[in-house]
Amino acid sequence: MAEISSCKPVCQVAAGSCSGSATIERVDLKNLSPQELNDFVQRRGWEPYRAQQIMTWLYKKGVSSIDSMTDLSKRLRDELNRVAFVSRLVPERILVSTDGSRKYLFPLEKDCGVESVLMPVRDHYTVCVSTQLGCALKCRFCCTGTIGLKRNLSTAEIVNQIDAVLSDLDDRRRLVNIVFMGMGEPLANYQAVVKALAIIFHTYGYDFSHRRVTLSTAGLIPQLQQLGRDFPVNLAVSLNAADSETRSYLMPINRTYSLPALLAVLKDYPLTHRKRITMEYLLIDGINDSLEDARKLVKLLRPLKCKINLIPFNEHAGSEFTRPSQERIDAFRKILVDSSYTAIVRESKGRDIMAACGQLAGGRAVDSRQRRDFGSC
Repeated sequence: MAEISSCKPVCQVAAGSCSGSATIERVDLKNLSPQELNDFVQRRGWEPYRAQQIMTWLYKKGVSSIDSMTDLSKRLRDELNRVAFVSRLVPERILVSTDGSRKYLFPLEKDCGVESVLMPVRDHYTVCVSTQLGCALKCRFCCTGTIGLKRNLSTAEIVNQIDAVLSDLDDRRRLVNIVFMGMGEPLANYQAVVKALAIIFHTYGYDFSHRRVTLSTAGLIPQLQQLGRDFPVNLAVSLNAADSETRSYLMPINRTYSLPALLAVLKDYPLTHRKRITMEYLLIDGINDSLEDARKLVKLLRPLKCKINLIPFNEHAGSEFTRPSQERIDAFRKILVDSSYTAIVRESKGRDIMAACGQLAGGRAVDSRQRRDFGSC
């Protein structure tokens, strides 16, 4: 049985205060990319190394106020407080799964929230972060899509999910993977996401290797092409069908960016040495799980340098779909493996707390077996 941790007050804190009667619009330091922070520092005539100091405090030491940056002089901290602040997200509630996964709810506004998931993998952790409050793509199988798109998350709201999870760990070093697979379509919030990636990869940021960060997309072709030029991040593509008719039924985005067009872009997608694109295929009983579907998938993906993650559908209240039998899952995978594909059945973690793939809904969705509600949007 899953447990609910003790609730904490939720807040997004602006540290420091403006002095005097004049109103000064302050910038959230976590909304600045490393380059933007460098520019911010230099415009004020400060030494360039101050940007490195500030980033170290923000992302390596996880401070929540400018006053905590003690290797900055008192004068510099006072000046920085007048023009900037440090935001943070505090989870209102944390659900703990029987498999050790933890789902965090961060309310944002109008009783709507965004969710992140911390997943244990042997002796380390992976965090799944969200990039939008809701989602506009309306994939039939996804609980997030039932909310619709409320708004994009800011860069600060993206990295603050990571900060909140790190503060919940006894040892920050045990977080070794970050996946952009939570609520929303990352490439539909491109500018905020690439700034978050720049922070994640930067030496004075979280200092993650690009091999430890994965971005999942439904296939927004223009942004996908731009991503290939901007960052060597691991790429996962939500495919879910081996023909255009089925994919359009499951994923309306296929009517805008067709399956043939997507595959053409993926064929030319720049990959660093030994990297492969991960094709995510959600197995849904009676929809896309037949042996014929598997054979079509074999043929479809032959031109690509890829591996395949098979994800049995994670059922949730109100969904019209069900999970295939284990026999059908195994038979589907066997055809792929026999055709020389690397095909892994990815058993989602946190299903008992609605934390599995396709189940995040910012607290709106209620697991009918447990009736544990985060609130409503």
